Amino acid sequence: MTAEEVFKKFVPSAAVSYCNKLYEKLGFEFKIKKTRQTKLGDYRYDHEIDRHIISINNDLNAYSFLVTYLHEVAHLVAFKKYGNRIMPHGIEWKKCFKEVAQPMLTDKVFDERVLIALNKYFSNPKASSCSDPALFNILKKFDSTPSLQLKDVNVGADFQFNKRIFRKLEKKRTRSICLEIKTGRKYAIAEIAEVSSLNQKK
Repeated sequence: MTAEEVFKKFVPSAAVSYCNKLYEKLGFEFKIKKTRQTKLGDYRYDHEIDRHIISINNDLNAYSFLVTYLHEVAHLVAFKKYGNRIMPHGIEWKKCFKEVAQPMLTDKVFDERVLIALNKYFSNPKASSCSDPALFNILKKFDSTPSLQLKDVNVGADFQFNKRIFRKLEKKRTRSICLEIKTGRKYAIAEIAEVSSLNQKK
């Protein structure tokens, strides 16, 4: 499968050409990965083989895939432009992300609701779309299978997260204090984390 065929499968049709041009211009290895709980995508430079590598999870909806792809491409652009001594999500990356994404910020590519959230997000891009609750929640609305987030789990209920069982103890502003059943340890988990429900105690 060519890169263009991959983009036709995973991003909005109006974005295929642009995504493919970035791929051809920047010359990186592009990988589609199975679901990863800790990240939607990543960029890395392999010094030993002098190769840039970008990977994106295969379970993202078209809008989420595109945003993640542009995010990772911006890392590559920042690396080429500023070198490897910059902060991963510092001002250089933010500048590159805005520049890379700008041609896609149109209603021909994104649903109007997503576009509004993206324009607000780009006033000061965060480390990932997951770090911006407004953008994250809008993007999740376009998933084919609605996901359960920790914010939807009642206090006192058990749930599964990263293949471990927890009990939600106390809800904070953006995180909840949760008890890992097996170890008895407490963790602060983001309210927007995707979880699997085991029970709901009213």
